[in-house]
Amino acid sequence: MFNINLITVGKLKEEYLRQACAEYSKRLGAFCNLKIFELDECRLSDKPSEKEILNALETEAKAILRHANGYIIPMCIEGKQIKSEKFSQKIQDIAVMGNSEISFIIGSSYGLSDTVKAKADMKLSMSEMTFPHQLARVMLLEQLYRAFMIWANKSYHK
Repeated sequence: MFNINLITVGKLKEEYLRQACAEYSKRLGAFCNLKIFELDECRLSDKPSEKEILNALETEAKAILRHANGYIIPMCIEGKQIKSEKFSQKIQDIAVMGNSEISFIIGSSYGLSDTVKAKADMKLSMSEMTFPHQLARVMLLEQLYRAFMIWANKSYHK
């Protein structure tokens, strides 16, 4: 079975977001082995300097890269935006290329370090809009479920 790693910086605080993630995680169980790694976000001062932010991102990068295996896809603003059908096809293509594991990475509110982005096999963006990274987790899980449903030719996708 296909392995999907979702590596996130920060924990879900709101119950409704945890419930949504739990629902999509349960649904994805029919298609893949999903592992979610919630990593600690570095604490920053109230008005962090650019250097403090970069140091925090590098500290987070070390933790992220310990869990990132297989085909690595960080979610970042400069990533490629694709439609759900193409996302489904990309997952299929990754599998056909012999990869049985994909690691999706969602950074903190300050994003991801260049170290993580340099390890990417593909960079992905959900939108030109900015979303809270906690909501991005729900959105990514939903899109993964949609991608597997498209792949299975099921009726969920419209």
